[in-house]
Amino acid sequence: MMNLMNILAEAGEAVAVTAAESTAATAATGTQAAAPMGGDLMMTIVMMVAMVAIFYFLLIRPQRKKDKQVKNMLAALKVGDRICTIGGLYGTIAALKDDTVTLTMGSLQNTIVIARWAIRSVENVALENDTEPQI
Repeated sequence: MMNLMNILAEAGEAVAVTAAESTAATAATGTQAAAPMGGDLMMTIVMMVAMVAIFYFLLIRPQRKKDKQVKNMLAALKVGDRICTIGGLYGTIAALKDDTVTLTMGSLQNTIVIARWAIRSVENVALENDTEPQI
């Protein structure tokens, strides 16, 4: 522990000596090193704004657009629509409630109840083995 403190103290002294030597050298030559001005700060701010803009146009905006399309598709569901669920089940909507959808599937007209958010897409093509729902 004592050795670590000695090493840190020697490193601090070396930095102080180096700084004093550079001050003496600039005084002897009569020139001063240029101090960082506001240009570096301005460039940093511009880069940060550019990064935020890139993230917005590449990530946030497309995701919002997709979410809006899904929301509109779920709001436009009606009885008789052919759908595909996120689990891969195909069926025809038999009834709609607030957050649930009743589907009929297959030639035996089996019914299941699923959550509305579990619908992936509305299909345009009827399946070969599926018949129209009997309402």
